[in-house]
Amino acid sequence: MEPQYENKKSWFPGFKILDRYILGKFIGTYLFAIAMIIVVIVVFDYVEKIDDFTETHAPLSAVIFDYYFKFVPYFINQFSALFTFIAVIFFTSKLAYQTEIVAMLSGGMSFRRLMWPYFLGATFITALSLVMSLWLIPISQRDCVAFEQKHIRKRTRDQYDRHIYRQIEPGTFAYIRGFSKHTSVASFFALEQYDGSVMVRSLESSDVKFDPDSKRWSSNRYVERVFDEEGNETFTQHRNLDTLINLDVVELGRLNELLKTMNIVELNRFREQQMAKGSDSLRQIEVEHHTRYSYPFGTFILTLIGVSLSSRKVRGGTGLHIGIGIALCFSYIMLTRVFEEFAKGGSMPTLLAVWVPNIIYLIVGIYLYRKAPK
Repeated sequence: MEPQYENKKSWFPGFKILDRYILGKFIGTYLFAIAMIIVVIVVFDYVEKIDDFTETHAPLSAVIFDYYFKFVPYFINQFSALFTFIAVIFFTSKLAYQTEIVAMLSGGMSFRRLMWPYFLGATFITALSLVMSLWLIPISQRDCVAFEQKHIRKRTRDQYDRHIYRQIEPGTFAYIRGFSKHTSVASFFALEQYDGSVMVRSLESSDVKFDPDSKRWSSNRYVERVFDEEGNETFTQHRNLDTLINLDVVELGRLNELLKTMNIVELNRFREQQMAKGSDSLRQIEVEHHTRYSYPFGTFILTLIGVSLSSRKVRGGTGLHIGIGIALCFSYIMLTRVFEEFAKGGSMPTLLAVWVPNIIYLIVGIYLYRKAPK
């Protein structure tokens, strides 16, 4: 009788009954893990925010469809690789404990061949996560952010900083204080020009209004200050300020909220715009750009670690594998957050810092793969 797994070196073998069994267990456990964690998250989040929903009279339909239906996919996608890892650890360690993996390997299946359905499932999850991260989640977050600003107390007045300082082109900075979204008026506006670290000219005005159609800033009067090389100041007053500067009101919002509502095309365009301005927010934008790719691709690495780690039958059984898996999950989250802060602070190149956790865990995965039962 011809063995079921004759070609042990093939990376693209035919799809067998056993493959369907493993893939079904993989996806089923993945969905079960998501469902269990999401129920807990939603219950705790609702209990925390129920006072806000009551005080702001948030409609139940808006709470469900504008907030939780948009918040839950964002959360799932953000931690999709970790849900995958937990699912792989859980059901693979159960297979190992029941000696099913030993039976597969004894029947002529290589360990590399065993991983084929796992990586097929990881490919599906990664592709779905990329589509959501690059396109669908940013669109859904627009309604979620709008709901938070309207109905959650701690976020209601949190859309704009009190003091906003933006570089609009090399050597030129805009300072805006007390900008109101509802009136499109800033209580104070200053446009500063620098030669190196020395201010050479500034334009200042109070009660400056932004026109969203023409993108112009206007005021009844303004003050111009000019500084010569000796530090002497020339002070003049003018009427009817009407200026067009390379600063849209959308850039005045909190950067984190602004970035997570942009799809990948809008994010790339915004990054190019801020790069031309020499913006000091460029690193934060690049971190957002790279993490949208690094998080989904982490699914492959954590799948490799999960299978290699939990495929060996040990005395502690499933509990030991899950305990080690949870420890690895926390360390992965910690590393990603730490290196993201390194990237934002300029301590490391952004691309390298964002991908370092995946590189580290890939090395761990290769080591565990070589030590896995063959």
